[in-house]
Amino acid sequence: MPPRLGLLLVLALGAALVWLAWTWNRLVALRAAMRAAWASVDALLKRRADLIPNLVEVVRGAMDFEAGTLERVVSARSQALGATDRGDRAAAESQLAGTVRHLFAVVERYPELKANTQILSLQRELAETESDIASARRYYNAVVRDLNIMREQFPNVLVANALGFAPGEYFELADGDRAVPSTALEPGA
Repeated sequence: MPPRLGLLLVLALGAALVWLAWTWNRLVALRAAMRAAWASVDALLKRRADLIPNLVEVVRGAMDFEAGTLERVVSARSQALGATDRGDRAAAESQLAGTVRHLFAVVERYPELKANTQILSLQRELAETESDIASARRYYNAVVRDLNIMREQFPNVLVANALGFAPGEYFELADGDRAVPSTALEPGA
């Protein structure tokens, strides 16, 4: 074998190994970023779920004949906490957001609740948490998009599939749940 051909083969093999290492490292970094982003979303969803029992307890006494509303909120919270995969979690979180929106609409009918400082405080916390969830979800979905693009581009797809890099799953909400629930109740409004 001529020395030049051997050198070209060594250089080509070296370039292929460098590309393989770079692709592997980039996929690993994106997968780790996706997991970290999901952990942030999950922590915020847990925070929202932890605020809901406080809200339910504060309004329970004044809404004796609205028990069905409170039961739906508690049930939706349980389903959200019990969801095991991201698709089920998104559906359960959509349901939970809808029941919380309905609860706030019901609270509007009770002047004593609208003026309650505990409820106003919980509503503010929930609104802030919803905003944080939306931001964290956008970041998570951006990382998933980057991972999916990276793993689906040729020739990266060859490495990704061979080494078991699965596509990331977006955290999507139903159309009606894309807006932050309206929780801004003012006393005397």
